[in-house]
Amino acid sequence: MIYFLFVLPPFLLGLYAQWKVKSSFAAMSEVPASMTGATAARRMLDAAGLQSIGIEQVPGQLSDHYDPRAKVLRLSPNVYGGRSMAALGVACHEAGHAFQDAERYAPLVVRNLAVPAANFGSGIGATLLFVGAIMAFKPLMWIGVILFSAVVFFQVVNLPVEFDASNRARAHLVEYGLISAQEEKYVAKVLNAAALTYVAATLQSIMTLAYYLFILMGRRD
Repeated sequence: MIYFLFVLPPFLLGLYAQWKVKSSFAAMSEVPASMTGATAARRMLDAAGLQSIGIEQVPGQLSDHYDPRAKVLRLSPNVYGGRSMAALGVACHEAGHAFQDAERYAPLVVRNLAVPAANFGSGIGATLLFVGAIMAFKPLMWIGVILFSAVVFFQVVNLPVEFDASNRARAHLVEYGLISAQEEKYVAKVLNAAALTYVAATLQSIMTLAYYLFILMGRRD
């Protein structure tokens, strides 16, 4: 019961956020745009002098991301070829990450550096914690908690990165004449829904860490 008190609220928020993203994307996919998501992202990048950034189509639904190592935007079919406000919003959000990369935006640099530690900590942190609990070996439990803390750090740093990319997309879509100021509200609906997923993921990691600390602090040596 204690475990559910910690993790259930952010878990439910995460489910709601996923539903909100899908429903908002579906609704805004019905609002037409004058160009595809790939075209909008290309124009946004070119206007900023980022002609070297590539744009590729990848399979999947909402599998869109920017690869800082390959310097390429990878867009799902519905975004790459979609002529809708949803496609423009998602594509230009990813272009916003390319802007951050080109400017060496500090939170993005920190986030990228934290990725290996977060991947390692998410996989082994909980394992070490519970193995330490079974063995009644508190130092091992502390190591597990410290490793999992890297996941929380990554999620917290990720928030300003994602919010900034969305703000850049909304501003530049209007600034570069890709949409009208009146149409910006449609793009905002998709990006605001996506932002909720980042908030939910951060809360989930924080509350999971809090639960681990609760277990650790409650144990007697």
